[in-house]
Amino acid sequence: QVQLVESGGGLVQPGGSLRLSCAASGLSLYYYAIGWFRQAPGKEREGVSCVSSSDDSTYYADSVKGRFSISRDNAKNTVYLQMNSLKPEDTAVYYCATGGCFRDKVVAGTDDYWGQGTQVTVSS
Repeated sequence: QVQLVESGGGLVQPGGSLRLSCAASGLSLYYYAIGWFRQAPGKEREGVSCVSSSDDSTYYADSVKGRFSISRDNAKNTVYLQMNSLKPEDTAVYYCATGGCFRDKVVAGTDDYWGQGTQVTVSS
């Protein structure tokens, strides 16, 4: 059974940092592009970042560029999203998923594997 499990979310003050983890079981993340998505209440889901399977190239949405960093640890079968200089508008549920990672976007659909999400709240 394939599972993606996110962790690392929580409450942080503006300007703070969090590191999200996406740990996989039942599949090897080495062979998959992995994306991070977020959804805030009342808003559409947004593709935040991704790392490709072929050459570990990455994509970042303009809203997080320069503040977030994605990486993978194949030995731990885990992908990370380091989030720095957090803003209140970063508040959302964050999900990881397998999917497609391109130079200008990240995509994932219902046929891909998704985690259950982790809440990130940025507030003073």
